[in-house]
Amino acid sequence: MRLFWHQLRSEQLVFWRNRESAVFIFIFPIMLFVLLGSFYDGDIEGYPARDILLAGMIGYGAANTGFAGMAIVLVIRREYGILKRLRSTPLPAHLYFASALASTLVVFALQTAVLFALGRVFYDTRFPEDVASLLFLVLFGAVAFAGLGVGLAALIRSAEGASAVVNVVLLPMAFLSGSFGIREYPAVLEAIADALPLKHYIELVIGASLAGEAAWSNLGAVAIVAAWGAAGAIVAARRFTWEPRER
Repeated sequence: MRLFWHQLRSEQLVFWRNRESAVFIFIFPIMLFVLLGSFYDGDIEGYPARDILLAGMIGYGAANTGFAGMAIVLVIRREYGILKRLRSTPLPAHLYFASALASTLVVFALQTAVLFALGRVFYDTRFPEDVASLLFLVLFGAVAFAGLGVGLAALIRSAEGASAVVNVVLLPMAFLSGSFGIREYPAVLEAIADALPLKHYIELVIGASLAGEAAWSNLGAVAIVAAWGAAGAIVAARRFTWEPRER
């Protein structure tokens, strides 16, 4: 356990000392919420538009932190030989991934708290109706999207292409899933969005934060998000390597 806490502390120090990473992963969703919230007004689906936007930004934060952050960091560390050197240390592989996941969870939890605080201060958004469910969803979202991130990291071949590949996946998914408050699309795009984990995760966040619904009351959405995370973990188990791929 001491080794886990030591590695978690190291992960946190590396994250916060890397200003570019901290801005992209932690600050960017918060900045988007503050900027977009100034344009939103009225209601969406019977709820204040800014509350819907807040739920969408929490969903985007989960994907940005767990999926994008994990994928980019792992690819860069692999290609720079950092993971190879780690394998030669006494740190077991499962403890390394556990500490990386825990670090992701810490960042996402802090980000969620800041989003709610800023929403309350600037836009009079409400605090979550079901706090226990929201806490569960923070943990669930970090784990599920981190699983997807590790799976994608196993497929990306170069450090230079990591950010481009991740954003090509993340940004369209966020747009179609309603992260930016847009909830109505043509039927074809709706069908695509229905297959994506982020849309269902945002629906769970809306239910917990605005409708007071328990996260487990929508087991279908939970199952879809979990299935995507499990699929990423399976791909990682089969394809992930600690050795650099670039030659």
